[in-house]
Amino acid sequence: MRKNRSTSTSVYLRRARLALCGALGASVMLVPASAQAADDTTQFSVTAGALAFGTAPDAPNLPALTLNGQAQTLNAQMGNYSVSDATGSGSGWNVTVVGDNGTGKSAVFKQYNTTTSTYGSAVLAQNSLSLSSTGASFSAQGGTTGTAPTHQCGSGCFVDAAPGSPVKVASAAANAGMGTYLTSGFSSSSLALNAPTTVKALGANEVYRVNLVWSLNSGP
Repeated sequence: MRKNRSTSTSVYLRRARLALCGALGASVMLVPASAQAADDTTQFSVTAGALAFGTAPDAPNLPALTLNGQAQTLNAQMGNYSVSDATGSGSGWNVTVVGDNGTGKSAVFKQYNTTTSTYGSAVLAQNSLSLSSTGASFSAQGGTTGTAPTHQCGSGCFVDAAPGSPVKVASAAANAGMGTYLTSGFSSSSLALNAPTTVKALGANEVYRVNLVWSLNSGP
């Protein structure tokens, strides 16, 4: 940034003595002119940065399920993610998740052949996978502004929610959450899949697979 500069000039006037006729003399003081003020201006512009995931949210694969005639719960640990708010807007932000039913994807756990990359007919009900953020927190990474973001799933949130009904899992209030924040503290059972007794066994090279969309949005 270059600073605009101006110069000022000081004016000095000497004392002068004027001689009069005869023996008498008189002196006259000349008063300096007023000093000139310097106009000094400096400025800079600001361009907004982005609201973005540093490390995107990622639900890991669940362990294998062995059928035993009973309803079962499979657990996994939610991966940590980070959010960077460099917009300078102070609008706050939120993270949502929802099932993805786009082309070649499934918003529910559905039979999937890993060899042919095709889906079968066996499915689990919507809202089978939940996230608990109990014990999780956000930590500041470098310079940040305002209070830290908060997790919204202390009582559990369905992450395979129906398309069109995203679920909010984290939030930063207005004038907070600016800078970069990283999650930590997800428990080993933070992700839980409810597997009912009606789950069908799969063939070789087959799994139940769901696609999730994690979104970072402006506003708390």
